[in-house]
Amino acid sequence: MPNVDVYDIEGKKLKSIELKEEVFGLAPNEAVVHSVLVNYLANQRQGTQSTKTRAEVSGGGRKPWRQKGTGRARQGSIRAPHWVGGGVALGPKPRSYNYTVNKKEKKLAIKSMLSSKVLENELTVVESLPLKEIKTKEMVRILNNLKVEGKTVILIPEKDDTIQKSARNIEGVKVLQVGTINVYDLLKHQNLVMTEATVKKLEEVYA
Repeated sequence: MPNVDVYDIEGKKLKSIELKEEVFGLAPNEAVVHSVLVNYLANQRQGTQSTKTRAEVSGGGRKPWRQKGTGRARQGSIRAPHWVGGGVALGPKPRSYNYTVNKKEKKLAIKSMLSSKVLENELTVVESLPLKEIKTKEMVRILNNLKVEGKTVILIPEKDDTIQKSARNIEGVKVLQVGTINVYDLLKHQNLVMTEATVKKLEEVYA
């Protein structure tokens, strides 16, 4: 079983804890992580792009000239796709890019990312984050004490406005709850900081 040190908010080591092998000790499955990442990004797409067909552009109700006898090519409408100002042939229309991925795949992808953070020493466990008030300066101080630099995800067990609002103005720092954890943010952010309560919740949900 992998072991990880637990720190207080001053950066002092308190103890070591064992992490569950089936959540934090897997060999990361890159193929599944990629599959779930592509699914996540596809589901974020709005799909609102749109072009007008020849039926939707204004004008063009009358045949521009008679069929025969003018010496020019026959035309039925000045709003056909080959005319300037005409409709677009086979252009994009609003659509949904959403598709689903097997729940077991999603779980395996998350566990692969958590295991990867442990393997690469990018996981920091803090005993708790006891913020009494919303204060960005205090959150910055805690992260500095923990020697966490660069893009960071702070993972908490459940919604906590004090923590979330204290961290939202720090560049490169994002707060997620166990219920909103996703592969994209774990890949995008190098460091992962979580409380002991978060570790227990993750082991309950993903073990």
